[in-house]
Amino acid sequence: MLLRAVVVMFFLGLGALAAPSGAQNYPSKQLRFVLPFPTGGPTDLLGRLLGQKLSENLAQPVVPENRPGAGGNVGAEFASRQPADGYSIVLASNALAISPSLYKKLNYDLVRDFAPITLVAQVPNVFIVHPAVPAKNLKELAAIARASPGKITFGSGGLGTGQHLAAEIFKMTAKINILHVPYKGSGLAMVGMIGGHLDMLVIGAPPALPQIQAGKVRVLAALTADRLPFLPNVPTAIESGFPELVVMSWYGVLAPAGTPREVIARLNGELGKIVAAPDARERMETAGFIPLHSTPERFSEHIRSEMARYAKVIKSANLRIEQ
Repeated sequence: MLLRAVVVMFFLGLGALAAPSGAQNYPSKQLRFVLPFPTGGPTDLLGRLLGQKLSENLAQPVVPENRPGAGGNVGAEFASRQPADGYSIVLASNALAISPSLYKKLNYDLVRDFAPITLVAQVPNVFIVHPAVPAKNLKELAAIARASPGKITFGSGGLGTGQHLAAEIFKMTAKINILHVPYKGSGLAMVGMIGGHLDMLVIGAPPALPQIQAGKVRVLAALTADRLPFLPNVPTAIESGFPELVVMSWYGVLAPAGTPREVIARLNGELGKIVAAPDARERMETAGFIPLHSTPERFSEHIRSEMARYAKVIKSANLRIEQ
């Protein structure tokens, strides 16, 4: 699906995205790279790696600037108000595609106020349960939940996170009643599951893998279109009968709306070179990221598609965050 299409697009289209001659003098000074989440998290880790490599490629400093708050919206709003000259970019994630439907009011518009550059990475999610839960697959879990309405608990790293909404998609498509228990971070939710306080959890595959291998949790499905190479015996969401549950965390780079097309093309090409470089790919994959590259147009389509998808789930679950 997304992964295969984007990877193919990268290898076929990178040459076509070479920057026009008008971008040859760009950049002539340092770039600001806004990271809308705190230091130490996946956005920060990925952003600093990309920033370092982009600085090397452009021969200008690329300075990461963490501006966390409100699920990434503080940083996104700040980035949207920067000059559209190619010297300010922001690392976006699926969290920003969720925000327009989740938050009562935002001071920026993800579609109107930004120019997409490229997708750069995604992280696969897995569906896990506590070993005491007898289900061996998603259909069995749905049957158990259907037999005991409101008894099955599912955790998340917080209200409205992508992994929370993945569980809500399961709830909606399986037509079951399960109880959400939000935590302040997916790591704490995992602790809660291991401690027997949760029955099920959707979480990124990389942090879950050690607990799966240790037998502290049981994995029922990978929420992906293709099986994961490090969990080859685990069925995908599609194989499990829940194609709606292909839910990946994704990351992409945006610039303020109005940034010149030749600058967008230059940045697209340079970021494509970075995610294709063996050393950068190895570092990204070691950290749990799957490197990606896309055209700006494909990234724009993906943003709109994700916004529409999450809007439907948020409406069904009757979720809202007041600001």
